[in-house]
Amino acid sequence: MEYDISDIGEADAGRQRIMWADAQMPVLTSIRERFARTKPLAGVTIAACLHITTETANLLRTLQAGGAQVVAAASNPLSTQDDVAASLVKHDGIAVFARRGEDTATYYAHIDAVLDAKPQVTMDDGCDLVSRVHRERPEQVNSLFAGTEETTTGVIRLRAMEQAGSLGYPIVAVNDANTKHMFDNRYGTGQSTLDGVIRATNILLAGKVIVVAGYGYCGKGVASRARGLGAQVIVTEIQPLPALEAVMDGFAVMSMEQAARVGDIFITVTGNRDVLRPEHFRVMKDGAVLANSGHFDVEIDLAGLEQMTTGERRRMVRPMVEEFLVRGDDGKDRRVQVIAQGRLVNLSAAEGHPASVMDMSFANQALSVEWLVARRGELSPQVYDVPSDIDASVAELKLATMQVVIDELTPAQREYLASWTDGTK
Repeated sequence: MEYDISDIGEADAGRQRIMWADAQMPVLTSIRERFARTKPLAGVTIAACLHITTETANLLRTLQAGGAQVVAAASNPLSTQDDVAASLVKHDGIAVFARRGEDTATYYAHIDAVLDAKPQVTMDDGCDLVSRVHRERPEQVNSLFAGTEETTTGVIRLRAMEQAGSLGYPIVAVNDANTKHMFDNRYGTGQSTLDGVIRATNILLAGKVIVVAGYGYCGKGVASRARGLGAQVIVTEIQPLPALEAVMDGFAVMSMEQAARVGDIFITVTGNRDVLRPEHFRVMKDGAVLANSGHFDVEIDLAGLEQMTTGERRRMVRPMVEEFLVRGDDGKDRRVQVIAQGRLVNLSAAEGHPASVMDMSFANQALSVEWLVARRGELSPQVYDVPSDIDASVAELKLATMQVVIDELTPAQREYLASWTDGTK
């Protein structure tokens, strides 16, 4: 088996952490046990481009238990947990191509390596794998019959491909399942993003002004958790409805031009580029901290920041924090501090989402792959939602593992809801 990881000697330590996460992922565990009995993925090769973390390891083990041959690459150069990669290779026989801190050339070489396995199904987080096979290896598209996508940014790219008529095979947008974006994006991103900021900086968040760019599910999570830690939260938006929602949720809402002057910590979660730009850097407070929790490292205009900085005016001040000294509009120098090279702060500076949240997301992944394999050759090349029955079953399984009991409709209630004749008495 070919693979490319940092140190196979870390495998046992990785195994211990994978098992710790597994104990907090009972829904995925139950799916794995069923997969091991029924083998619904037998004979299928799956190429995964995901964050190589303890939680992802348990997803890959579940797919393997279902009979699939699994090969995996990282979906971000700084998110790989090297001990986890080593454990997957040594203990599970899963070919992994991922090294924490790999350069861009190595990153794409690793994606090519999983494509060399001639997969029939892709599992992506950000659409780099899908984009790569369509643009660089189109001869392989016809051998792919299905795929899944984990994150918002990837779904945006996939829908653009679908709109352009460029998508070559059906892909399920796992990100859009209610049990994914309502919990993973909100509660997972909310907690793990602030965990990354705190680990990287050791800054007390209470009393700080935190600017959250974007008020989608991820932004909602970050804003609410920051407020819970005592921060004063400002939200910036480009859409009127989420901006209004943020106001009604009790947050200050303003333009980034205004917020840049008063924020202490800036967190971008928009899925777009250049959210923080030179005109914002020039008016920020001295010591402003910048972090990104969107998938790609384009939300902070680092090229623009670098052009404003030269020589010794740029330095590492902590292992994950780089400081840039820039000249402000007022003629004074100010320090702008960027966490984790502007990459995903929760995975680069911390460990990503808690396993109990990823339990639902990865249950959706596993069940969506099973659904796609069962319909091989029946689906047209487009983006599909996670089937509602899968979404509901994941919620039911999660509640059961939490020992939460909910009510059932009585026969009279069912009859009432199905009737149109009953009204005011």
